[in-house]
Amino acid sequence: MADATLNGKPGSQLGSQLTAQVTRLRQRRTAPLILELDLTDGLAEGPPPDPVSALLTMRRMRLLDVLEGLRRAGRDDRVRALVVKVGGGRIGLAKSQELREAVAAFRETGKLTVAWAETFGDFVRGNLPYYLATAFDRIYLQPSGTLGLTGVAVEQVFVHDALAKIGVDFQSAKRHEYKTAADPLTERGFTGPAREAAQRLAESIAGQLTTAIAERRGKTEEQARELLDRGPFLAQQALDEGLVDALGYRDEVYDAVRKEAGADAVLQYVHRYQRAHTLAQRARHLPNPRERFVAMIYAQGPIRHGRSGRGPLSGGAMGSDTVAAALRAAGGDDRARAILLRVNSPGGSYTASDTIWREVVRVRATGKPVVVSMGDVAASGGYFISMAADVIVAQPGTLTGSIGVIMGKPVLRDMFGRAGVATDTVTEGAHATMFSASHPFTDEEWERINGWLDEIYADFTGKVAAGRRMPKERVHELARGRVWTGADAVANGLADETGGLHDAMAIARRRAGLPGDAPVRVFPRVTPLDQLRPAESSESRPAALAGRRLGGGLTGALPGDGADGSLARALLSEALFTDGWGPAWQLAARAGLPPYGPLMLPGIWRIS
Repeated sequence: MADATLNGKPGSQLGSQLTAQVTRLRQRRTAPLILELDLTDGLAEGPPPDPVSALLTMRRMRLLDVLEGLRRAGRDDRVRALVVKVGGGRIGLAKSQELREAVAAFRETGKLTVAWAETFGDFVRGNLPYYLATAFDRIYLQPSGTLGLTGVAVEQVFVHDALAKIGVDFQSAKRHEYKTAADPLTERGFTGPAREAAQRLAESIAGQLTTAIAERRGKTEEQARELLDRGPFLAQQALDEGLVDALGYRDEVYDAVRKEAGADAVLQYVHRYQRAHTLAQRARHLPNPRERFVAMIYAQGPIRHGRSGRGPLSGGAMGSDTVAAALRAAGGDDRARAILLRVNSPGGSYTASDTIWREVVRVRATGKPVVVSMGDVAASGGYFISMAADVIVAQPGTLTGSIGVIMGKPVLRDMFGRAGVATDTVTEGAHATMFSASHPFTDEEWERINGWLDEIYADFTGKVAAGRRMPKERVHELARGRVWTGADAVANGLADETGGLHDAMAIARRRAGLPGDAPVRVFPRVTPLDQLRPAESSESRPAALAGRRLGGGLTGALPGDGADGSLARALLSEALFTDGWGPAWQLAARAGLPPYGPLMLPGIWRIS
């Protein structure tokens, strides 16, 4: 009698296929694991703040998933090895240090760790990817790749003379000499204080790089520094110098890992591994509505008024309404026994920063500890929202400080005269044209500007003194607009400890009297219904949701400058500058100052 058929296949054949599939699934659940990670596209810091960000980052790994996954994998007997592709330049120094710590803890369990790269930079910009790779047992480099180990540079372009040639003068005031945002427009090179601060930053960061190379590659500090001076290196040169362990392509790297992990080992991405564990945990354990936890609140991006979110032409920004509402909600939730504030921000609006600072103070007044974990940057306004915390934890490579303020405007009178452009004004009010670019500030206007700057600086430094329990005189020594690395910030008292997210979590649990495995929950958690319905009040959970709005980082055409003739673009710029600078938005916009406000990290900082 013939076998029954299904979809044209004999029943016995179909049964064999199903049996084979079940066997493969069983093997995947029991076989040894090789965890892998591809870091060339970077890592998202936290959950997306709005629906647009969620769509744009839906396939992007989250830093916390990777950290928790590696931590769990170190205790999992199934996991035999970790292989990570590095080489991209999209991970900052502090985040690289977070990953190095997680890899080091995994490696200490006796499991194999392998880093490989097609190239560490294209003959340049390979410092940070290689710094991360030094945390692994072995480093592989593709034979055609290079090691762009080139040292650390802080470079700034100065356009003062170019502006002078076209009749543009620039007037500015700052608190104090290290606040250098306007220097490219007012100076011909680094001022003495600016050079001093930049030199110290470069020394601190280069020292962290050379120490890592020396410790992990069997070199002395002097040898590591010499290698930093001799780079970049071709692949064979890197191998000859002992900077990498072998040259090989991806297939050769994976073959070598499989030989040690076992031929039956299965590959799985770290974040998939961690999410599968999280889902399994949720399925096995019903949520306990009374369970106490640490509330983790993300404070990311430039600081502005209103709700967090992104615009159609820009990246994400931190809204004071969103973060303040999250802090209020955590303060009012009896289950949230401590708050972990993850700050990754170059600053922005003074008043928006002050709004968030106030909520941190109010939460602490309830008796709940607040611990700040600093990411790649927490400077100026980013430091402002951090300074009232019980404990500030920063990575050695975090950029922080920048306690200062700036204001300025270009004067276009000579340029208008050369071009035959006339201006005429009808005013009501003695200072209606104070922010006009057609004439310089009067003595009375300078008096008002300096009064405003003094008020902000005094408020900023006074709150630092109270939060950090320092004499005001000592705060002023450390402030004056100066940017510090996290390592130096800990040494001088602006931060408390060096470390990453897990260190901050441990401190928050300990301060709250919670067990070491108490959950840390991103806060506030809102349901899909919360996202659809309007908030009932400014203290309900949906009030802490992000929104989608115009603006968020545009630096193109400015209102009235006619650079591209785009009304929409001009309106976007107006929205940005009005938000961060208040009535001085036109002045700031024409000055080319950062759109988010006077408490911004000066200049463009990039370590690669």
